[in-house]
Amino acid sequence: MSSSLSCCDCLAHVCRRKKELKARTVWLGCPEKCEEKYPKNAIKNQKYNIFTFVPGVLYQQFKFFLNLYFLVVACSQFVPSLKIGYLYTYWAPLGFVLVVTMVREAVDEVRRYRRDKEMNSQLYSKLTNQRIPADMIFLRTSEKNGSCFIRTDQLDGETDWKLKVAVICTQRLPADLFSISAYVYAQRPQLDIHSFEGNFTREDTDPQVIESLSIENTLWASTVVASGTVIGVVIYTGKETRSVLNTSNAKNKVGLLDLELNRLTKALFLAQVVLSIVMVAVQGFVGPWFRNLFRFVVLFSYIIPISLRVNLDMGKSAYGWMIMKDENIPGTVVRTSTIPEELGRLVYLLTDKTGTLTQNEMVFKRLHLGTVSYGTDTMDEIQNHIVQSYAQTQTPGPKVRKSVSSRIHEAVKAIALCHNVTPVYESHAIVNGETESAEADQDFSDDNRTYQASSPDEVELVRWTQSVGLTLVNRDLTSLQLRTPSGQMLSFHILQIFPFTSESKRMGIIVREESTGDIAFYMKGADVAMASIVQYNDWLEEECGNMAREGLRTLVVAKKSLSEEQYQDFENRYNQAKLSIHDRGLKVTAVVESLEREMELLCLTGVEDQLQADVRPTLELLRNAGIKIWMLTGDKLETATCIAKSSHLVSRTQDIHIFKPVRFRGEAHLELNAFRRKHDCALVISGDSLEVCLRYYEHEFVELACQCPAVVCCRCSPTQKAQIVTLLKQHTANRTCAIGDGGNDVSMIQAADCGIGIEGKAVFSSVFYFASVPLYQGFLMVGYATMYTMFPVFSLVLDQDVKPEMALLYPELYKDLTKGRSLSFKTFLIWVLVSVYQGGILMYSALVLFEAEFVHVVAISFTALILTELLMVALTIRTWHWLMVVAEFFSLGCYLASLAFLNEYFDLSFITTWPFLWKVSAITLVSCLPLYIIKYLKRKFSPPSYSKLSS
Repeated sequence: MSSSLSCCDCLAHVCRRKKELKARTVWLGCPEKCEEKYPKNAIKNQKYNIFTFVPGVLYQQFKFFLNLYFLVVACSQFVPSLKIGYLYTYWAPLGFVLVVTMVREAVDEVRRYRRDKEMNSQLYSKLTNQRIPADMIFLRTSEKNGSCFIRTDQLDGETDWKLKVAVICTQRLPADLFSISAYVYAQRPQLDIHSFEGNFTREDTDPQVIESLSIENTLWASTVVASGTVIGVVIYTGKETRSVLNTSNAKNKVGLLDLELNRLTKALFLAQVVLSIVMVAVQGFVGPWFRNLFRFVVLFSYIIPISLRVNLDMGKSAYGWMIMKDENIPGTVVRTSTIPEELGRLVYLLTDKTGTLTQNEMVFKRLHLGTVSYGTDTMDEIQNHIVQSYAQTQTPGPKVRKSVSSRIHEAVKAIALCHNVTPVYESHAIVNGETESAEADQDFSDDNRTYQASSPDEVELVRWTQSVGLTLVNRDLTSLQLRTPSGQMLSFHILQIFPFTSESKRMGIIVREESTGDIAFYMKGADVAMASIVQYNDWLEEECGNMAREGLRTLVVAKKSLSEEQYQDFENRYNQAKLSIHDRGLKVTAVVESLEREMELLCLTGVEDQLQADVRPTLELLRNAGIKIWMLTGDKLETATCIAKSSHLVSRTQDIHIFKPVRFRGEAHLELNAFRRKHDCALVISGDSLEVCLRYYEHEFVELACQCPAVVCCRCSPTQKAQIVTLLKQHTANRTCAIGDGGNDVSMIQAADCGIGIEGKAVFSSVFYFASVPLYQGFLMVGYATMYTMFPVFSLVLDQDVKPEMALLYPELYKDLTKGRSLSFKTFLIWVLVSVYQGGILMYSALVLFEAEFVHVVAISFTALILTELLMVALTIRTWHWLMVVAEFFSLGCYLASLAFLNEYFDLSFITTWPFLWKVSAITLVSCLPLYIIKYLKRKFSPPSYSKLSS
């Protein structure tokens, strides 16, 4: 006993050890020194493999009561005492359903496999403008300064480029990296994409070189190299990479229609059991009554029609096919064909910002000087002023006077100097497959120049100054050069740079103009940060509000001239503050703020982040359709708020409540109370504050947020996005849709009920209209479930309540779908009553009208049943399609043609007589005509909303 326990404990320990994430030491060029085995660096989005496919699909099918019920009933026919009819009448429809399901799943799985194979087959040597395939330490770059920019929007959703720095030791090496003896120590893999701790050690030097590694030395998988070429050493692969750790596992999504049908099936089964008990009770519970009870359950099994499952699966596949073939949305691919009907039940739409709502392309729109404003149609006036201001004087700068021309000159010059943008020139010389960076081989023309920066806003501002005549042509760590419209070069020495931070919301630069020796301190930033820094004015706040309402991202630009003495005093105090051991950050900030007083306000700029085509009308349509839209983004709060306004996610009449940053429970409680007092306002909250609220006040926060017309969550991690989706599903029980374009959106998309929001509606209600009579055996039941009735019912996928154009014109119609009335218990009860009525009419009328020919009751009632089914499908149709007509006549033709071969059930000499024809017609008329009349009266006196529009 003790031995077996110790074995189990040992096995459990081994399993746990395999899953444990460990720190590691990675040697350069010496994989044999690696002691541990790490995961393969492969992407896998498949649900199954060759061994788990069949068991996995069967489990997914039979975990639902509907399918399990059919399986149990079919298996019961192997028991002789329970056998009723032929085996194939039970197994053929069930087998058909399983085959259709497996084929559909196999097609989806093959598509996933091909996408994975395409991604995993990519080969890399040096990374240049490519997706980084694994988490790496940055060792070397072709850039002179030993750094490069990377795009991280696919990882964290932020549009700003990130500056990464190569390991100093390896960047300086002239020789091959594999020729040295060195290794990297990396901490164990973790979720946090913004931190890293490690060391780089070179052993073949005396003394050995040890260099500390931080987040700026890393290149995470799914980011893209934006400048130069890079070489790195891989430290994390596969499921240990940051991007995969922040991605949830793929789950099998189940549509609401399937869940509702599962519940209704249980209700039908309960009625079936009650009916069987009644039948046994009528017999007086004599003999083997328990066996008889089960026989009655099997006998009444056709009350739950297997054609329901057939049509449902085929209908879903048809809807997926129609979505992919829709000319209005070309290029759409349905990844999972099991949930297309979910598109008609959405209540919450959760969308990413970058690349989804916006194109991430900035356009300069407005320059405001206080007394005059320039837009896109008057930019040529600015260009004329710049040309004149530099042409009027022989000195590099014009005379300072407060004319419009001089103010424009100072504003454009400030914008051209105050930034972190670097001009880059592509080299044309290729030697041994590597790019030489010798200046003699480079083309310094305007056409060959591109700009790189950590923010697309800054790049657009510098492009704009180039368009009006002042061009940034060169920059390094200590200097930059501008070219005037006349071709003159202005050189500036960079004395200090104060980078932008989320806390300061501004950046600054101190430069000395080499030709004059003038020192100037330029600063730009958000209006909330700059309002108290610039000199008093009466226009800044109003104009910032005007631009924000237009959806423009505003920056306030200011200047302060410094004497040599003022700068030397500042530099001394600044250097002392940077050497402080205690409170270094506070002291440095205090010294910089001593300069940020009474600065001259030069201008206000407005830049627009280009929205995707038709975003505004689309969001308006979705909002009118009753869909609540939440924007979840990794970008900054100011940027997210601006896009929420410009895209009309938040309407112009709505207030915006910006949730203050909270770190503790008490702060969250106070801020939630403040938010509770607001009415009909949009909510903007950061990821950090959201995490605190969900930790202590999850239910209260979700309840308040769900009452908002729109919610914007900024600085969200991929895990937080998925958490928000899960919370909405749990607290509201409504269907959610997530839309995103990047790797950081995968978790959110997987957590949501579906991934794209368009209208759709599954129509299979008519299959409930017909009561299956156990009188029919063998081929009649198989034919009824497939060939005789399947095509008309299946053709209902082509039905439309209203035309697509009308649905887009009146999106409010979508609200009816989300209420789920098409498949409620009330609707279901009506279908059952209709079935009971029609079943009763068919049998009772057959007994009354054919009393003398009762031996032909099968032919009589079954013919009436087929005609009734075809008429009921016609009754259900709202908009006729020619394929529906074909399906009706094809089914009728199949039935009539099969009469010649079914001598076992039909007497041709009897069914071709006139009495048979008129009596069957009469039975069909009695079973259908009252329903037609009721439908007509209902549409006349209580028409649905869509019928009012169509009329």
